[in-house]
Amino acid sequence: MKTDSLPLLSRVADSVYWIARYIERAENIARYIGVNLNLQIDLPLAPLHQWQPLIDTSGDADAFKERFGVATQTRVIEYLAYDIENPNSISSCLRAARENARSVRETISSEMWAQINGMYLQIQAQRSLPEPERMLDAFREIRLGCHLFEGLTGATMSHNEAWHFMKLGRMLERADKTSRILDVKYFMLLPSASDVGTPYDDIHWSAVLRSVSGFEMYRKKYGRISPSDVVDFLVMDDEFPRAVRFCIASAYDSLQAITGTPVGAFRYRSEQLMGQLRAELDFTSVDTVIRGGLHEYLDRLQLKMNEIDGSLRDDFAVRLPQAQAQGQTQSQSQGPSQSQSQSQSQTTAVSQSANANQTA
Repeated sequence: MKTDSLPLLSRVADSVYWIARYIERAENIARYIGVNLNLQIDLPLAPLHQWQPLIDTSGDADAFKERFGVATQTRVIEYLAYDIENPNSISSCLRAARENARSVRETISSEMWAQINGMYLQIQAQRSLPEPERMLDAFREIRLGCHLFEGLTGATMSHNEAWHFMKLGRMLERADKTSRILDVKYFMLLPSASDVGTPYDDIHWSAVLRSVSGFEMYRKKYGRISPSDVVDFLVMDDEFPRAVRFCIASAYDSLQAITGTPVGAFRYRSEQLMGQLRAELDFTSVDTVIRGGLHEYLDRLQLKMNEIDGSLRDDFAVRLPQAQAQGQTQSQSQGPSQSQSQSQSQTTAVSQSANANQTA
C-alpha cells in the first residue's frame, strides 16, 4: 500500500467497507425471511417459536422483546425489514449504504450508485408489509437487487484497494451471519430432543442450508442431511462461498492485497488476527469442534470476528489519519462516520455473543 494513498484510503476505506457490510446484511435478512415463509408451507403446523430465531440471529433479541414482546410473523418482518428505529433492518441498512455511497461517489461507479439508490427508493416507497400474496416476491426482489449490486461492483469498479475493502466487509459480514444462523439452529430451532433425526429435523436442517443458499451445493457434496456434515459444510468448507472458512480466507487475501504484506508476515494487528483465525480454520476438524461444543466454538468465532472488525477500524480508519494530520482533516470533513453505526451493531453482537442464553 503506497504511503501517498493513506489519506485517501483512510477517508474512503471506512465508507466502502460499510457499504458492503450493509448490503450483505440486507440480503441476508431478506433471505432469512423468505426461507421462513417457505418453511411454513413445508411444515404441517408452524411452531410458535419459528420466528424468534430470526431475531436472535440479528443479535437484537432484547431490543425486540422490549418493543414488541412475542415474536410473531408480522412483528418480526416489520422489525427486520421496515422498522427505521432498528439500525439493522433492511430499510436502515439500505439507507446507511446509500449515505456512505453518496459520500464516495468519486470512488464507486455510477452503476453502483444507481443500484443502491434504486433499492433505497424502492424500500422507502414500500414502508410497510407487502400484501401476503406479494410477500415472497418482495423479499426475492431485495435479494436480487443486492446480488445485482455485488455483480456491478465486480464488473464496473477497478479492483484496487477500495474494491478490496468492499470485499473485506462483505466477507466478514457473510461469515458472521453464517455462524449465527448455525448457532441459532443448535439452540432454538427444535422444540425437543425427540425431534432429532425425524423428518421434522431434516426439514429444519434443510431450512438452515437454504438460509445461506447452500442446500443444492450441500446435497451435491454430501447427499443425505447429517448435522455434523452441515456443520462441516458451513464452517470448514473451503469452496462454498458462504462457508466461514472460505469467507475468512477470501477476506484475508483482500487484506494482504491492501497492505502489500508478504505472505506469512504481519504489518498490522488486523492482519495478525485474521491470519490466526484463518490458520485455526484450516487445521480444525468438525469432530474436534463438536466434541468441544459447537455453541462454544461459534461463540468464540464471533468474538474473534468482532475483534478483527475493531482492529480494521483502528488500523485503517483511525491510526493512519492520526499519522498524517492533513489526511485526518480530510477524513473528518467528508462522508459519514461509521463509529455510531458500528457501535450499534457490533457492540450488540459482542455483548450478545458473550451471553449464550441471549444470542443463540
